[in-house]
Amino acid sequence: MIVKNPQFEISAVNPKQYPKSELPEIVLVGKSNVGKSSFINTMINRKSLARTSSQPGKTRQINFYNIDNNFYFVDLPGYGYSKMSKQEQVKVGNFIEQYLQIRKEIMLIVFLIDIRHNPTENDKLMYDYIINKSGNNPCIIIANKADKIAPTKVDSRVLELQNILNPLKDIPFLPFSSEKKNYCDDVWKEIEKYI
Repeated sequence: MIVKNPQFEISAVNPKQYPKSELPEIVLVGKSNVGKSSFINTMINRKSLARTSSQPGKTRQINFYNIDNNFYFVDLPGYGYSKMSKQEQVKVGNFIEQYLQIRKEIMLIVFLIDIRHNPTENDKLMYDYIINKSGNNPCIIIANKADKIAPTKVDSRVLELQNILNPLKDIPFLPFSSEKKNYCDDVWKEIEKYI
């Protein structure tokens, strides 16, 4: 897909602030520092539309990026950031849950995990939530940071992660790297099915 004019539209913490639009929404979830902002920037071939930070836990709102008036990338706050106070974690968790349960424009959930590490307890909880409680939204899983391991090990590592999280193999698992853009086409092919 060629993206011509992506725009950051709004940050929201409650339904009144969501865009008043019926465009399809592709939602990104994952733990803090898994690379959701870099994923967006790589997919749309921009350096810094989505703000990246070396400090995890910075995103505390739901960020809506309008992609050529065709669809939104929606970046949810990362979870599992230990320096966020318990009170803040609950607050952020509540508005993530509210968004996932009430937003009818969600067409696909893109769940990012780190290819180098086995899924954490928080990853497993989020996966379980997506599959069982988020309104039957379709999902794909992105094994991010594939440039951090040897190219010859990428496919076998993706399979290992799939066996841990989704042994039925009924959800697409794809490698990805913001450094090496050779994975973008495969991911776009999946996303385009929903927009």
